Amino acid sequence: MLVSMTSNDTRWATKTFTGLLGVLQSQGTLASLFGKPFDGGKRMDNGSQHPSMLRLQEIQQEVARLGQQVCTFSGLQSDREYRRLERELSRLQMEVDQVETEGKAELQQARKRAAQELEGLLRYLEENATHPSRLAIEELSQEAQRLVEQGVVEPQRAGAAEIGDELVDAIQELVLRLTQVKTGGRVPLRKARYRALTRVCAVQDVIEGRARQQTLPLPLSEGTHAAVQRINQVMVQVSGARSQLVALLMGLSGRDSCAHLSRVLTELLVELDALDVSGNASVRNYRKRVVEEINGLLKHLDLEGEGDDTCRYDLAQNDSIRQIEAVRGRVAQLQGEVLRQGGAGEFSFKPKAELQSLLTHLDQVDTARNPCIREARRRAVLELQAVITFLDLREALERRQPGPEEHPSHRAVWQVLASLSDLQAQVLGFDGKRADKSYMVLEELLTKQLLALDAVDPQGDQMTKAARKQAVKLAQNILSYLDMKTDEWEY
Repeated sequence: MLVSMTSNDTRWATKTFTGLLGVLQSQGTLASLFGKPFDGGKRMDNGSQHPSMLRLQEIQQEVARLGQQVCTFSGLQSDREYRRLERELSRLQMEVDQVETEGKAELQQARKRAAQELEGLLRYLEENATHPSRLAIEELSQEAQRLVEQGVVEPQRAGAAEIGDELVDAIQELVLRLTQVKTGGRVPLRKARYRALTRVCAVQDVIEGRARQQTLPLPLSEGTHAAVQRINQVMVQVSGARSQLVALLMGLSGRDSCAHLSRVLTELLVELDALDVSGNASVRNYRKRVVEEINGLLKHLDLEGEGDDTCRYDLAQNDSIRQIEAVRGRVAQLQGEVLRQGGAGEFSFKPKAELQSLLTHLDQVDTARNPCIREARRRAVLELQAVITFLDLREALERRQPGPEEHPSHRAVWQVLASLSDLQAQVLGFDGKRADKSYMVLEELLTKQLLALDAVDPQGDQMTKAARKQAVKLAQNILSYLDMKTDEWEY
């Protein structure tokens, strides 16, 4: 029976296993879970190693091998791999207990250390498999399965092929919720989240592709060209392959495999390539479109190894994330200068020009279709746009020259905009949490400005209507930005 984890145990396990992996990878030598090289056994008085020490050394080698597997295991307790690791670690525990120490202190210490390491591995294995974030990832994955079962697989079996917008929106929401699952930097949790995201995002891409296909013009008439009939038949097979692929990605297809579907699609490509469509541009374009559809499916059929490559799930090592973080760092510097100078007057630098160039740079960052990188870039763009919006509003307020005939309702909107500008400066400089009193005060003040705008009566003045609409949008954006700053998101 595994013992329950305390907070001290958690910190100890995380520290020791990080040390183990680091030593193993950098030195290629045996190491204890405390990050210290294994001493190989004390020399006995007769000049040879004691048989018990030799046995402990053999066990230590097995512990090192299993330790690497435990530290990267990202599954659940119900997984076959979990049961295998638990079984092997428990076996080694029994073998350590059976090592005879003969009352010798050095043997007792070596056996105790081996026992501690094995107990720590078992704890770490159990903790990651039962971690609340790991369970949340599994729950979201099962929710994705249910959505796909009800929205794709069952309709396909019933002969219905149309994909509704509701399913597309539901999958998109699931992707966002997965990106918001906290991993605390734990490798097993990062791997689990990445693997779930790659599959759900692949499903999202396939479903969106199928939804786009529904809006395309009807296939060419078979009388157009001799090859059109076969291309139409292939198109029907591709439509069926989409549903099959989605089922495979979500683990809803027990009979088929990704390898089998890949062979089928590749054979269709070969067959299309052999068709003679020379001399007819419309048929060539039709075939090209079908080929692109097939290639779009094939790219999702190699997901078995996803999540095993450290550079994929450890985004701190990702070049795109580094670019985004560099931009965010510069935006923070510019924002600090803007807030210190307090307005949109004469700056000693040109913040808007540089901010616009940084925005262009973010647009060019390659996200590799990774939802976490996309979200990181989106958040960086919002941070950047918040500063630009602040500068634009300050500039508009400074240039404002109200005339004596200005509509009272229009003047009221401008008064709210002036208040929003001051509040936006506070939001830009806010660096706290939602539980902080300052956060609640800002949220309340912004909500009051929305109520003030709602109370403005345009009295039929079109300019006031447009200004109030823009002011409401600005207030809502500031509130959303404040929420984003405090949602503790991680990539």
